[in-house]
Amino acid sequence: MTRIVYVNGDYMPDDEATVSIFDRGFLFADGVYEVTSVLDGKLIDFDSHAHRLRRSLNELDMRCPIETEDLLAVHRELVRANGIEEGLIYLQITRGADSDRDFVYPSEDTPPTVVLFTQNKPGLADSPLAKTGIKVISISDQRWGRRDIKTVQLLYPSMGKMMAKAAGCDDAWMVEDGEVTEGTSNNAYIVMAGKIVTRHLSNEILHGITRSAVLKFAREAQMEVEERPFTIQEAQYADEAFFTSASAFVMPVVELDGRPIGTGKPGPVATRLREIYLEESRTAAI
Repeated sequence: MTRIVYVNGDYMPDDEATVSIFDRGFLFADGVYEVTSVLDGKLIDFDSHAHRLRRSLNELDMRCPIETEDLLAVHRELVRANGIEEGLIYLQITRGADSDRDFVYPSEDTPPTVVLFTQNKPGLADSPLAKTGIKVISISDQRWGRRDIKTVQLLYPSMGKMMAKAAGCDDAWMVEDGEVTEGTSNNAYIVMAGKIVTRHLSNEILHGITRSAVLKFAREAQMEVEERPFTIQEAQYADEAFFTSASAFVMPVVELDGRPIGTGKPGPVATRLREIYLEESRTAAI
């Protein structure tokens, strides 16, 4: 079925959408992106995603070509036009297209490229994996240093997911200097003696929107949170583990590098946090 997408101010069928071959997102991965979830036809954490988008653009000295209220209108129109009840909206902004390939940035008056499209995901909130948990492997973190900027440089995370798939697992957690940074497309957590442990914010990890919301809800529920690095061995011997992302919400991790975590089944902390996140997010959705 043809989707309606948004490209540089226009709505069109996806099979009619085009972007220049000289676009810097295509040639240099010179762009940023956001993914916003849709539940019950409404947007989850839109304002936070819009704020992070602007931060990413600022960090790359890239101008934002669309105001937040207009961006919200585009999201809502794509949800309406494509009949999305549960799914995702992908947004990408690049530095645009010059007349030729050049490492030097194009002139400041070069219009950025703006693309949005939907992904229909019926049953997103009721994922069977949330009931069984997922298996992960550990891999070396070989990404660039500015992971706090949500760029489209996703080749190594994609390779990590393929490494996990080849190992018969679902995802990979990346390790740097002996400590877990994050998952290939998510923030990582362990639970030890009732305490939720996750790496502190820095340039080394993405400042996850779902991470921020989940930690807020955890503290409001009187759960103890400690923001610090942890090792693979700590994770393997933890009571529980899970990850958070905009598309998976809160996802239990039940095995790491072939070793069961806790009981080998989703634990009570991850399960409860998923329930709270979905309840609160649906209430606040716009």
